[in-house]
Amino acid sequence: MNSPQKWLLHPAAKPIVFMVCLLPFAWLFYGALTNQLGANPAEALVRATGDWTLRFVCIVLAVTPLRVISGTPALARFRRMLGLFSYFYVVMHLLSYSWFDMGFELADIAKDIAKRPFILVGFSAFLLLTPLAATSFNAAIKAMGARRWQQLHKLLYLIAGLGLLHFFWMRAGKNNFAEVFVYAAIIAVLLGWRVLNYLRKKRLQRPSVGREQLLNK
Repeated sequence: MNSPQKWLLHPAAKPIVFMVCLLPFAWLFYGALTNQLGANPAEALVRATGDWTLRFVCIVLAVTPLRVISGTPALARFRRMLGLFSYFYVVMHLLSYSWFDMGFELADIAKDIAKRPFILVGFSAFLLLTPLAATSFNAAIKAMGARRWQQLHKLLYLIAGLGLLHFFWMRAGKNNFAEVFVYAAIIAVLLGWRVLNYLRKKRLQRPSVGREQLLNK
């Protein structure tokens, strides 16, 4: 067994990854308590939790390509945890917006979502991510069946696109597109790899099907 594979299967690996995933939240919490989030801490919290949501979505999308390319199947055991952290940070993002921007006024929040497209897009991504988080456990896979579960979790591709669009609109007001291009490039590469891998598998299957048909004649 190679060294990375051995480490990933170690009982301590999951707790370590869990603690690392909590570090951004711990830093934001500490920064809020010690007044280190700048002149507008409320805006900093809303933006940072949104940024970390998109980062974790990218990390989740990166698990399968890294697993295949590096030949370390044990990476798959972290995917659901990372997905749940995506949901954790989007919930923190929504709570920060609802609390600091809207004062938990539900009627005003509903009007704001309907009125502003970038918030509607972000809220749609949250709604789509919710069933993925709710089914991220073994009992759900057994109840749904592996195939339907996999089809449902392909919504992550759409969520990544909606998250990127939400991020783009948030940065558009300040003409800050450098980060948008970085995330767009990352998501494009991760989704492009999936398309190429799917086409490669299709090409590999066609000759074998042709040989079987010839042998059966």
